[in-house]
Amino acid sequence: MSMRSLLRAPAAIVAIAAGLYAASAVADITIGLMVSATGPTSAIGIPQRNTGELLPRTIGGERVRYISLEDGGDPARAVQNAKKLIEGDHIDALIGPSTTPNAFAILDLVAENKVPMMATVGTATIVEPQDAKKRWVFKTTQNDDLIASALVGHMRRHGVHSVGLIGFNDPYGENWFKVFGAMAEKAGIRITGTERYARNDQSVTGQVLKLVAGRPDAVLIAAVGGPAVLPQATLHDRGYTGAIYQTHAVATDDFIRLGKDKVEGTILAAGPMLVIDEIPASNPTKKVAMAYVDAYRARFGVVPATFGANTWDAGILLERAIPVALKAAKPGSEAFRVALRDALEAEKGIVGCQGVFDMSPADHNGMDERARVLVTVKGGRFRLLTD
Repeated sequence: MSMRSLLRAPAAIVAIAAGLYAASAVADITIGLMVSATGPTSAIGIPQRNTGELLPRTIGGERVRYISLEDGGDPARAVQNAKKLIEGDHIDALIGPSTTPNAFAILDLVAENKVPMMATVGTATIVEPQDAKKRWVFKTTQNDDLIASALVGHMRRHGVHSVGLIGFNDPYGENWFKVFGAMAEKAGIRITGTERYARNDQSVTGQVLKLVAGRPDAVLIAAVGGPAVLPQATLHDRGYTGAIYQTHAVATDDFIRLGKDKVEGTILAAGPMLVIDEIPASNPTKKVAMAYVDAYRARFGVVPATFGANTWDAGILLERAIPVALKAAKPGSEAFRVALRDALEAEKGIVGCQGVFDMSPADHNGMDERARVLVTVKGGRFRLLTD
């Protein structure tokens, strides 16, 4: 019944029809999607924004509405967006943000309003240790310690005894200094120096000169996307010939496009989707990742960066959990959001593009060694590293 027809109908019919209309509207599931599709980390945010267009529009027999907002990598803007999504749009769940600082900036808001957040960031501290706030956050990107342990293992096998560190002066870089530093010390690898820089810095010459002066066997760069190229290019220009390691946050073609020959030989650990063509069919993620790649390529004409897979995997987890929550409450209510949070926490053996998720009250990431492979840059592309 149209609104014009409602106005001409008898009062009793109007009341009944309006009630049915309201019930139908309330039944819609609303999911927020916050990305950084502009700014220094746009290579991460663009595939995440695009992937939002591919997520299911019906789950458990209910319509799903997605509201996508851009934060430009700015924590203040992320807070504004979160307020709009939570207070204005009454979202049932949030996918994103794209960056660690933005995720921490909105943590209080999502916890206070009891909104499950599917964080697509790298830093494990957004979900660890679990507490009253972080119990509302789930994470679809490999934790730093899972990636760091693979890098440390490679260093030990290849005779690396000393490492210099350079990374962002924000939660992403700081957590890597903490996690990697502890693992390296335990493995007998000496840290020769630590240097920091901002995401928007145009030069790190001073920091690189200090690192090189320490004569490390290798350098680890803890940065994200395009800005991670800066210290590596500077090391190359200064004649550094040691091994260079990066984190999984550079798993984008933009890293190679910007770095060109200066990033050849880079070693990193990342999700298997980064080199999915070289992953054996026996890997449980192969089929899921290829389905995502095919869907993305059909819509956008290109292969997605692995960061888009984090959004896709968030969609998989929500698609499994929402029908469970629907049995407990209606969308748009706090009871539904609580039930959704509980359902997400109970998910086991969920295969995504990036790994297999086994959630628990103590683990809101749920990934294990199946979610990582060693990768190198060779011939201007990412290649599976087998040694």
